[in-house]
Amino acid sequence: MAAADSPSAALRRRDLCSRGIRLAGKMRSDVIDLLDTYVERQGLDASASVAAVEGVPAAAAERWDEQTGTQRLLDNLAAYRAFRALLAQMLEEQREQLGEADAALGRALAAVLLQVSAFAYHLEELLRLESRGPPSEEGAGPPPPPHLGLFERKLRGLGVLRELAQWAVRSARDLRQLAKPGPGSSSAPSPAESP
Repeated sequence: MAAADSPSAALRRRDLCSRGIRLAGKMRSDVIDLLDTYVERQGLDASASVAAVEGVPAAAAERWDEQTGTQRLLDNLAAYRAFRALLAQMLEEQREQLGEADAALGRALAAVLLQVSAFAYHLEELLRLESRGPPSEEGAGPPPPPHLGLFERKLRGLGVLRELAQWAVRSARDLRQLAKPGPGSSSAPSPAESP
């Protein structure tokens, strides 16, 4: 019996998934609050249309129901590692742009950045439990920030936060799927599980 399939490993996986679901819910709530603050402080329209942002992974997944548990974790980890770098860029830009004039926005960005980092670590723990270590971060992350004007940077930040909110929803869904008992939780779905 593989270590990842032992009863204690299954309990540990369910516990980590439950905690991860709570973390994702808290993160989504905080990101939604941050979005409201960000839109207000940056002088943006909340309904502004934002094109896909380079370096921001899309939460929507084709054939989501066909993904293995490990693939879900790897996708999530890649996304949160990218968000960690993007939020750090946003925080630096916000500090350069406003200095300490808007400390509340800076604190909120820093708090979400910390949550994203903690969630990435949590995903790494789940991958270790699945008998697969997390991939290295070499070469990972978004491309260097493009030279954008102030307004374009504001819109890029809006896009990053919106997509992060979507990822928090997807992550909770992925972790719920992974927490389900049975072979479909960490391997390919069985025919009985497929639609």
